[in-house]
Amino acid sequence: MTPSRPTRRPARAARTIAVAGALLALGACAAPQQPAGTATPSPTQSPSTSATPTPSADPAPAQLLLATQAERDTLAVVDPADRRGSAVVDEITVGTAPWGVAVDEDSRSAYVSTAEGVAVVDLDARERTDLFAYEHGTTRIAYGEYRRGGLGLALSPDGERVHVAVSTGDAAFLETLDADTGEVVSAVPVGLRPFDVLVSDDGDEVYTVDHDGFTVTVVDPDRERARAIEVAPFGREGGLASFEKPHYAVLDSGGDLLLPYQGRVLARVDPASGEVTTTELTADSHQHGVARADDGTLVIAGNGPFGNAGSGPSIEVVAPDGADVVLPTDRRHETVTIWRGPDGEAYGVLAGGYTQQEAWDGATVVPLDAALDGADESYEITVPGRPQAVVPFEEEAR
Repeated sequence: MTPSRPTRRPARAARTIAVAGALLALGACAAPQQPAGTATPSPTQSPSTSATPTPSADPAPAQLLLATQAERDTLAVVDPADRRGSAVVDEITVGTAPWGVAVDEDSRSAYVSTAEGVAVVDLDARERTDLFAYEHGTTRIAYGEYRRGGLGLALSPDGERVHVAVSTGDAAFLETLDADTGEVVSAVPVGLRPFDVLVSDDGDEVYTVDHDGFTVTVVDPDRERARAIEVAPFGREGGLASFEKPHYAVLDSGGDLLLPYQGRVLARVDPASGEVTTTELTADSHQHGVARADDGTLVIAGNGPFGNAGSGPSIEVVAPDGADVVLPTDRRHETVTIWRGPDGEAYGVLAGGYTQQEAWDGATVVPLDAALDGADESYEITVPGRPQAVVPFEEEAR
């Protein structure tokens, strides 16, 4: 990481840029942890009373990461605290060119979207137990950003359904699968190349971030209905060649989607009304992944001067009050997650599997409190195989 003493910039007011009375017809979008801590009790007993030790709360289970290795057929188990050589402590064969991954802690399972199907992983045995077929699968198995097969993936809140975005090359579908049997219970057309999938807190709606459609598609899997919301704060000029397209999103506490664009604006999408508003960002860097900590802090990956963005690669950290800090970096990143370290603090982890050139075999780990205080204490870890997506999971004693 390039050392820096970034300036913490104040929050900025939101402005409305579009209202999706602009809810698009669906066909139009088919264009080519909380930190753990233990309170210390005050010594309030009188001198004549024997002091009885107060039992401390059990420490939170250790967190590791799962990282899809996009140039391989494996899912890596990663210890971000290990800076000595490779941080990978195990690898699980899941299928060609894995992209998205989601964890169900209750069943101790992970689900991975690959070019071949959805892999089901037993986290305790650390092995693949099943491979669910896509309804819109392909026999042309390949690697890379434009490969066919599964892209974004998310689980329903109850863990009973897997929602996976499947690309066929010239079309895309949100397929909803039964998490136990792998049966495809619905398949709904969405916008092209849906990099990301998110689920509402109540599980009733699923959202795809349609990279080549300039849209977010709101899907009701039970009724097999969908509607597209255009999210194009800088317009659609350039079409498929544009850099001002959506990549990834997070949900805020109120159920809105937040999408960063070019280190210049953060778009807020109300999925109910279709209204899109923006607040200013300051990184001025072509942005991909974004993650949100429990307190609302955002961590955003910037990849350099592409399109209307003019600055180099960076990591932008945005506080809950909107103030932000930009950490310059020599690396490019694809996705971001939040990891709870052994010290109980929150860290951003940014995967190096950038979908275009200059992907690298590693991830950057950023202490969030330090970053918001103006200190760059980030460090890199080694994760071979071009890590594409990263998610945390609780490690049980082995």
